[in-house]
Amino acid sequence: MPGVRRVVLFAWLCLLVIAAGVWISHRVAAQETGRQTTIIVPVTEYEWWLLAFDDNELKCVFKTDHEGLPTLEDVGKSCGDEVQADWQSTPPCQKILKGRGSITECSGLYLLQISSRPKQKEILIDLPVATVGVTLQGCSPTPPENLCPQMPALLLTGEEPLPNERITSIEGSLNGAPFLCEGGTCALPLSTTTREGVAVEFWANSSFGDSTKKYTASVRVIDSGVSLTPGMGGWHVDVLSSQWRGGSLASCSQSWGAFPPVAGSVSWLKSPDQTALMSTDEPYYYLAGRLIAQGQVDATHCPSWGLLPNGYADACGLEAAAPLVMEWQNQFDARIIEVSRDSGVPAQLMKNLFAQESQFWPGMFKVEREYGLGQITDKGADTILLWNPAFYAQFCPLVLSQEYCDKGYLNLPDDAAAMLRGALAIEAKSDCPACNAGVDLTNAGFSVKLFANTLLASCEQAAQIVFNATGEIPGAVSSYEDLWRITIANYHAGPGCVSYAVYAAWAANGREVLWDEVKEQFTEACLGVVPYVDKITR
Repeated sequence: MPGVRRVVLFAWLCLLVIAAGVWISHRVAAQETGRQTTIIVPVTEYEWWLLAFDDNELKCVFKTDHEGLPTLEDVGKSCGDEVQADWQSTPPCQKILKGRGSITECSGLYLLQISSRPKQKEILIDLPVATVGVTLQGCSPTPPENLCPQMPALLLTGEEPLPNERITSIEGSLNGAPFLCEGGTCALPLSTTTREGVAVEFWANSSFGDSTKKYTASVRVIDSGVSLTPGMGGWHVDVLSSQWRGGSLASCSQSWGAFPPVAGSVSWLKSPDQTALMSTDEPYYYLAGRLIAQGQVDATHCPSWGLLPNGYADACGLEAAAPLVMEWQNQFDARIIEVSRDSGVPAQLMKNLFAQESQFWPGMFKVEREYGLGQITDKGADTILLWNPAFYAQFCPLVLSQEYCDKGYLNLPDDAAAMLRGALAIEAKSDCPACNAGVDLTNAGFSVKLFANTLLASCEQAAQIVFNATGEIPGAVSSYEDLWRITIANYHAGPGCVSYAVYAAWAANGREVLWDEVKEQFTEACLGVVPYVDKITR
């Protein structure tokens, strides 16, 4: 977290000042390069000679300011590549090590320390820069409605991490009108906007002598259209900004730069707060077949015990399993709502996706190496580990050492990356021969969060795909709903299928990325994703 890094930096800097008696001078660098400070620290400078064993010819004289022997880099920097190569290839002189023979009988080069003396050294270090956070004053909106009973103000708060420094002012423009606030906070009154919202640009000035980078935000304020009866009326307020410090927003809206539907009007993107509002009664033949096969339903009165050769239930088997099928498909609703509240991923979307992927049967059956309610695969594990850095940072140390994890997923050795993906599959896998029905329902419930994080990773990847194809912020060329459709397609079919379709649709249109046009561009091998997305987003 940025705050933690700042604390560590200041702790280190303070210790350095106390222990070494350093002198610190401000140097305000250009805004593009951030802040820098020069510190002067006491060091010991060592003079070294590099000589030839056979004739004691002096090959190089150089100095170092660190403890221990010179490094290969020290030699190369001061003496050149040829001398560095000779020094690197010099073997241990066995005759000298064993106490017999002359030094001239050895080959190569040897080091000799000539002197040491105290000295001061200048070090240029980067300092944490000031930033500006964005919240709302007078309202804490909760997605998807984001309803404020009174008209709020947009609150800009300067964040100055350096001790003894402060934010002197905040300035910028709101919908083209300039503003300037003295001090570290700035409350901007809001008013109703169009559905496209209004643009805000803002930055802060510091007593350090510099300014923050210029930040942007998009703000949308829509009248609810309901009377001002207490608890009924108000305004729907959405804020898109990298500097947002308020509560959770609609998932992926920040990544896409796209406002969600006003008040969550699209049914498949809603997140009900009651399980009764998510209850379904779908005739899932696959789920019924699994329940019959696992002895949870008695269908012995049906021909072939109610099962088709492919493992699905027939009409008689489905009728016998109907009560349990209804109970089973709704048993994860409370967990889905809980995860949705924490992650921002729409609850109804998750339930619809689980229905298409597994019909709520978390055990492995139809396809090997596809696990859990969301049927995660090896490629799906790649997606979440690569495109969801927060998840990777939490999950990786549970499997590998922190040193390995700090390399980043792309830089891990193949065997370590495979180990991570395998651990992720185990996280999603719910097969349990000793459990009732052969599945661990507790683990299935826990895995809902994993699939929410996978969807968040997919939305980041989809944002990159759209940007690569168009050169535009995704929200500028596509709608929130269509970006979710592209994300779902990416989750199911992968970036290869989706990238081609988005590029082709943009080449044909050049103005917008519309799902109705993207779905016409999938290659024959990828066409199955179209009905998949349509079923989830009905």
